[in-house]
Amino acid sequence: MSVDQTTVEQRGTGHEHGYGVRTGSLLMALAGIAFVGYGVVFLARTFFGTGFELGVATLNGVTPADLDAVDPAVMHYINHLHVATAAFIIATGIAITALAWYGVRGGQLWAWATAVVAAVVGLGIALPMHYADLFAHDWVTHLGPIYLATIVFVAGAVLAYRGLRSEPPAADPDRNAEA
Repeated sequence: MSVDQTTVEQRGTGHEHGYGVRTGSLLMALAGIAFVGYGVVFLARTFFGTGFELGVATLNGVTPADLDAVDPAVMHYINHLHVATAAFIIATGIAITALAWYGVRGGQLWAWATAVVAAVVGLGIALPMHYADLFAHDWVTHLGPIYLATIVFVAGAVLAYRGLRSEPPAADPDRNAEA
């Protein structure tokens, strides 16, 4: 192997990825940014909102102020959970955005798989509880933004996966050295 080869050649990623990978990774990254935005709104509502979270103004008619008057510790605990939930939504969104933008866009199947697993685990655990009908909430404002981001993410993941699977594998630099 020549010492004069460029870094791109040494890493075996010297070709530009196609439409599917580029567009798919962009959509996945945009969805990750939307997850971050949802988490930020979730966090802001904890400190500045009048309700509990998006689409949840009261818990069966009880407002946060009513609950705080009855037992401030319960309201502090709910706020604590909201901050922790917001932190994990934001952190997951950052991870998905970075994996999509740097890894998937670079043609790395492991980055695609990691982003998909992170999104599926987060949504797969969080969303089913919403269908238990344990408290009243506005479906559109409570779940609409996350479903919209999920649709964008899934579309991007499908496009990126098709693009990743249809492109030739990256060249092995060790194999090129033998030639």
